[in-house]
Amino acid sequence: MSPEAALPLRSNARRNRERILDVAHVALTASADASLNSIAKQAGVGIATLYRHFPTREALVLEVYRHEVHQLADLAPALLATHEPIDALRAWMDQLARYGMTKAGLADTLNAAGTSHDALAAESYGPVIGALSLLLQTNEDAGTIRVGLDPDDVLLILGFLWRIDPKTDWAARAARLLDVIIDGLRADTPGPRTPSVPH
Repeated sequence: MSPEAALPLRSNARRNRERILDVAHVALTASADASLNSIAKQAGVGIATLYRHFPTREALVLEVYRHEVHQLADLAPALLATHEPIDALRAWMDQLARYGMTKAGLADTLNAAGTSHDALAAESYGPVIGALSLLLQTNEDAGTIRVGLDPDDVLLILGFLWRIDPKTDWAARAARLLDVIIDGLRADTPGPRTPSVPH
């Protein structure tokens, strides 16, 4: 097959893979028991095509998780290219909240696949902290947030997103709490008070 003829096939294979991941994300978040056959059918591909991309259920589950992490990481520069720095930071945090709900929704599936949460956390840390560092530094350079914030500290604070019950109105609650976080990061927010010394 000529290189020219192979290109459409590679492009089609990429589209199939993306479609499978999108469908699997929704299906596995909704139910850890979603079958691979049903995922393939909803994605509009044969089961053989699914297995060609993801030879085991565990491989598919792990790739859904990794796909979400990399989308979150790639979103930071994209948002900064189209939004003011503070708006980009807030939009990214909104997506981080959705990622948190995905993580919660996939918990049973990941457990069933025998996946170590520690290993996943270690794998996702680099891309996530890199994206957050870029957003914080850009905002610091723009004078929109206080100087010297440690990305690790900010990510630790944002850990509350993992604790919101996904069965509640999590989006509204996350939005309210993220408003508080953004207000606390702003450059015009007073810094920590120095304890007064009794006379």
